[in-house]
Amino acid sequence: MNIEDIKKLREQTGAGIADCKEALSLSKGDTEKAKEWLKKIGFERGASQAEREVKAGLIDVYSHGGKVGVIVELLCETDFVGRTEDFKNLAHEISLQIASMNPFSIDELLKQEYIRDNSQTVDQLIMSVSSKLGENIQVGRFERVALGE
Repeated sequence: MNIEDIKKLREQTGAGIADCKEALSLSKGDTEKAKEWLKKIGFERGASQAEREVKAGLIDVYSHGGKVGVIVELLCETDFVGRTEDFKNLAHEISLQIASMNPFSIDELLKQEYIRDNSQTVDQLIMSVSSKLGENIQVGRFERVALGE
């Protein structure tokens, strides 16, 4: 394990330097095992954040070819996180998910396979970003409108 391995793992996962170093140490330098460990602890940390109050965030608006429109309220704890590119990208990905998969409720949305990576659910996607940013992130509400429906 060297600095370059830690830096590469950090770039691939978005995890902190100390976490990457620990993951590589525990996995004896196996990058794939280190990624799995980071994913696991990320979800555990994200779960502990789930109790914290969300009072900031943003609204994402998406139109798919003028035929389907989606508006999503994505909430976080602070304005600072609400302005980050990671948070904005997550809001947009959730809008794309809703436009594509037409969930009826937030619970159904969270249980769906993520359209860009069916190895994880939308809830797992949110938890991974929540872990990376260190804040509780929740879908507040959403609306999907399709032409002619």
